[in-house]
Amino acid sequence: MVSRPSSPYEQQLSDFRLTYSKAGSITSIVLVLAGFGLDYFSYPDRLLEFSLLRVLVAVLTLGVFGVLFTPFGRIHVRGLTMLWLLLPQIMIAFMIFDTDGAQSIYFVGLHLALYAVGIILPISFFEGVGFGALTLGLYVAACVMHPGASEDSSRLVTNSLFILFSAAASAVCTWFNEKARIRLFSLQHEVSEKNASLREINTTLAEVKGQLIQREKMAAIGTLSAGLLHELNNPVNYSLMAIDMGLTCPGVESDAMLKESLGDAREGMQRIQNIVSDLKTFAYQKPGQDAQRPFLLGNALRSALRLAGYELKGIDVPLELPQDTHVLGDEPAIIGVLINLLSNAAHALQAARREQPQIAVTVVSREQRLFVSVRDNGTGIAPDNLGRVFEPFFTTRDVGAGLGLGLSVSYGIVQRHGGILAVESELGAWTEFTFDLPRPS
Repeated sequence: MVSRPSSPYEQQLSDFRLTYSKAGSITSIVLVLAGFGLDYFSYPDRLLEFSLLRVLVAVLTLGVFGVLFTPFGRIHVRGLTMLWLLLPQIMIAFMIFDTDGAQSIYFVGLHLALYAVGIILPISFFEGVGFGALTLGLYVAACVMHPGASEDSSRLVTNSLFILFSAAASAVCTWFNEKARIRLFSLQHEVSEKNASLREINTTLAEVKGQLIQREKMAAIGTLSAGLLHELNNPVNYSLMAIDMGLTCPGVESDAMLKESLGDAREGMQRIQNIVSDLKTFAYQKPGQDAQRPFLLGNALRSALRLAGYELKGIDVPLELPQDTHVLGDEPAIIGVLINLLSNAAHALQAARREQPQIAVTVVSREQRLFVSVRDNGTGIAPDNLGRVFEPFFTTRDVGAGLGLGLSVSYGIVQRHGGILAVESELGAWTEFTFDLPRPS
């Protein structure tokens, strides 16, 4: 089984290792090949032999470098890193054996690799200890196998101690580097979480702001309506009474035109009376638990159609309702949702310029809930925008034509009723909004 990074820290560390291993292997190749000068001045009689050895090590390291770019290299970056690190150490150990043993100047190269590994490469503490132990073992083996090793025993011990000190210093560096990396990752993770939390808070604040603006608008409508209701109701009632009295006059029956005019006037006054009645819904709504009361969704829908009547001129709005439309909830808020959906559909139809514009409203009952569908044959919604229609302040209308709050507020209203406001659409063909409401128990 191949072991993969099991935590975000391990994943990030693996990426670090891969990057540093690639850079380190190229640096190793350059330093190995640069040793030609050292061979030329220190052991010119072995220049050809050592040159071929250096080229071989450089080629092998270059091969490891190429493997690091493959999926296999990403998974086995630890082992490959240790491999190219040991190649120069093995080469140096052979050079020590082939030259002066413990007296060879090449043992300095072992120290250089130890310090470079401890300071630069992101390896673990145990990997650093292992690398130091292997380096010491290679050096001791090279010196012991060299002819005349018994004569250089004191030098061997001295150099071995120096290598041991360098390995210990390298291990300490890897220990503190590893702790620093863990701390850095922890801080990065903490900052990332705080940024995500701040983004969520900003989104919530934007939604709350949008709902507050919408509530202030509805409250203003309610206050205005409350002040006008009494003033409008009285003259409307007087007018209806006068028309009814006029219709009872004997001369009306003999004058068809007069009778028709009075009937039209009576119908107009009744429409005004209905609009005033619908405005009462906004004027006298009660917040809190009192708003959750049974009402007829059919009546709320008809109120919404009347209030949005100006925008719905020339649009066919077929209704399909069950016999019982009782639901439990905030009637004024639901009327507002329906007005918003009907208004948006009307705008889509105006943009589409259909020959037969239609907004089909369907209500069906399922499992103690009523499901409402508002479907238009307008312009549809682009796929890129479909997932954003409920975001506060998102709108595709022209500047000044809307704040982009209607659907966001409507979504919150439906959610408070335990339902979901959803949308489906086909660009250039249709759009359908659906939501559900609970029935009273």
